[in-house]
Amino acid sequence: MILATQTMVIIVAMLHAFFLVLEMFLWTKPLGRKVFGLKQEFANNSSSLAANQGLYNGFLAAGLIWGLLDPVNGFNTLVFFLSCVIVAGIYGAFSVNKSIFWVQAFPAIIALSLLVVSPT
Repeated sequence: MILATQTMVIIVAMLHAFFLVLEMFLWTKPLGRKVFGLKQEFANNSSSLAANQGLYNGFLAAGLIWGLLDPVNGFNTLVFFLSCVIVAGIYGAFSVNKSIFWVQAFPAIIALSLLVVSPT
């Protein structure tokens, strides 16, 4: 169960690292525009906002890795950062696109559920 929890946390962290790359570096490129369904002009005009958003996703990924590596406060750190991911995913699903729930919040819900039921 601990391995399953760690694996899910790593998956969530990797997703957020990928979001960082998409939003900070690929927003105006063909892959970034395709993933987010953007027209070139909008991507160009919103690239600084996207980069800021990408940076926040990087902080979420870093916090999750920190939680995995911290033997003393790791549980609490993971609960906090997974909860942040879930709230962001739910907000994004309501405010932007419903698919954000499945891509962002759902994997974090699985990871948090495993975390709270796994033995320490």
